Amino acid sequence: MTIAHPEPNPVVLLPFAILLLTIATAPVFLREWWHKYHPTICAGFAAVTTSYYLFRLGASSRVLHAGMEYGSFMIVVGAFFVVAAGIHLELRGQATAAFNTAFLLTGALLGNVLGTVGASMLLIRPWIALNRNRFRQYHIAFFIFVISNIGGALLPIGPPLLLGYVKGVPFWWVLQRCWLPWSVMLGAVLLAFYLFDRVGQSRRTAGTPPTGRKLRCAGGSNFVVMGAILVCLIALPGGWRELAIALLAVAAYWIGSPEIRLRNEFTFAPLKEIAWIFLGIFGTMIPVLEYMERHASDLGLHSDVQFYWATGALSALLDNAPAYLTLFAGALGLHGLSLDDAQQISEFLEKYGRSLVAISLGATSFGALTYIGNGPNLLVKAIAEHANVPTPSFFGYVIKFALPVLVPVFLLVSLIFLR
Repeated sequence: MTIAHPEPNPVVLLPFAILLLTIATAPVFLREWWHKYHPTICAGFAAVTTSYYLFRLGASSRVLHAGMEYGSFMIVVGAFFVVAAGIHLELRGQATAAFNTAFLLTGALLGNVLGTVGASMLLIRPWIALNRNRFRQYHIAFFIFVISNIGGALLPIGPPLLLGYVKGVPFWWVLQRCWLPWSVMLGAVLLAFYLFDRVGQSRRTAGTPPTGRKLRCAGGSNFVVMGAILVCLIALPGGWRELAIALLAVAAYWIGSPEIRLRNEFTFAPLKEIAWIFLGIFGTMIPVLEYMERHASDLGLHSDVQFYWATGALSALLDNAPAYLTLFAGALGLHGLSLDDAQQISEFLEKYGRSLVAISLGATSFGALTYIGNGPNLLVKAIAEHANVPTPSFFGYVIKFALPVLVPVFLLVSLIFLR
């Protein structure tokens, strides 16, 4: 692997580290300040790093490449976000542990097709309505575990796997290699939820009569649009792919019903926040990825298990998208390969693909360990609080639910599939 420009000064890694710490902590502890200033913060850090590459290193190709990948990434995420907002599900009736478990399983499958952001936004309100008379904190925790995180582990519809697809990982690659450990992971978490909910059901207020369930779906034609977007993702080359997806999303928005979006309480605010955050991430990650490529052997990561837990730890504490790219770059760097070369990625997948299996599983699942591990987590929490249902506190979520439920499941997957 040859990099044309000189090695960057390690100081230029700091904007990435500071930005991630800000993204991880500010929405929780400084919410008003973050909502007011996050565009300036993210754009500012990105400007510092990209200016260094442009004017100090003369590496404009790196900046251009990152910009093109950012544009492709945001078009896909934005399209699914907008199209999902045109679908409204209304589910009424008395929930049972078995029905709730089936709901989460369906949500996990939809998470792979719609992306975790789209599936979470589509299903969180029906989930709250279904369990309104018996809602407990664990209902939010398991929704985040299954639909907002584990549900996005097979197809590159949203972050983090979409970042790999943009770099050159084939669309079906993760599904073909991760479906079995994903099934074990999902099955174990659903079993834990069923046991939680059976206990919760037995404590339900006496005299609540069971009623029939009714499912209503408005805007179902948008599922066809999502199918068309998937076809574009799989079949069209770069450039044409993004253009077609953008046109489909715009058409779905203008043709779709404003009433449905109103019932979904749709705004562009979450998408704008994601856009600013990933602008900062894509900009400041340029030297981080390069460092990982140059110095991967110095980090002490050599086995699939190490990549799995390292990716997972970063995903839980910071965010799963940059954790995925950082460790992917490190795994490539161990073999003298570059994340910016699709041919070298293809060579890596053929010879060392198990490492990417470990990284993919760690990134897509460990983000469920904290509210800050994945973007949909905080969105789900905010919607639940707005609906006046019980939600765990930041540390309550981790201590009462995430650690005792998820860590044993992650360990089980590690022992069975990654030894």
